[in-house]
Amino acid sequence: MASRSERPRALLTGCHGFTGRYVTAELEGAGYDVIGLAHDDDPPRTGVLRANLLDRDAVRRAVVEARADVVVHLAAIAFVAHGDVDAIYRTNIVGTRNLLAAVAEAEHKPRSVVLASSANIYGNAEVEPIDEDTRPAPANDYAVSKLAMEQMARLWTDQLPITLVRPFNYTGIGQSESFLIPKIVAHFRRGERVIELGNTDVARDFSDVRDVARAYAALVAKPLRGIAVNLCSGIGHSLDEVLAMMARIAGYAIDVRVNPAFVRANEVKRLVGSNARLRALTGFAPEIPLEETLRWMYGAAE
Repeated sequence: MASRSERPRALLTGCHGFTGRYVTAELEGAGYDVIGLAHDDDPPRTGVLRANLLDRDAVRRAVVEARADVVVHLAAIAFVAHGDVDAIYRTNIVGTRNLLAAVAEAEHKPRSVVLASSANIYGNAEVEPIDEDTRPAPANDYAVSKLAMEQMARLWTDQLPITLVRPFNYTGIGQSESFLIPKIVAHFRRGERVIELGNTDVARDFSDVRDVARAYAALVAKPLRGIAVNLCSGIGHSLDEVLAMMARIAGYAIDVRVNPAFVRANEVKRLVGSNARLRALTGFAPEIPLEETLRWMYGAAE
């Protein structure tokens, strides 16, 4: 086994986030020495560099210190209903540009740069499944910020081997209850009899975060240039199906009440993707069934 100094180095932004913890484990398992990049407000940790992505000089210093062979950029404001719209655009576009500029200027160039975009850029697509050639139609500020990030990143593809990853919905242990699936699971785990939700006539392509982390690790190993890749299971599930699965797991049905405050005006009704390109490039795509993911989350230790 290679010594730590001989192992390839991976710079991972958003290392403290929900996805970042799982991607760290996958990259380490694949033989990388993972150097995290976390917000400058985060407490110091061994192996983690700190920099605010909006601080160009701090990002440049961190990139030079990391001397990364591969870069995985997960850091973003990823909650669609985040209240600070300005922060969404600054972080997701300007922050990503600062990182790419620093990586491009560094003496040590990575062989692979993977950027997390979002399937939200497709909006209310009229085709199913959605492939990477589907025309973007973003329906909220988060989606617009990610599409703009992709366009900006393409300016760097002559200098860097950039892969644009468009994850569809995914979930797992550790995801905030501000997201739908963890909220539903938490209600059942607490034995609550009533849950308030927004739009219930929606369907999503849900993957397991463990599969998503494996897909990121597989894409890192395939240096591409300006290619967009969907990260999805290819299977759509309605909220009614999710609630029925949880009723089977928990042994009771919950009373669903629609709270108008949770209803989004521009809600994307269906979002189901094609993972054909991901499979063709890596031989891998998410395959853990949603009900298995829900059982894993429901059975998690407090």
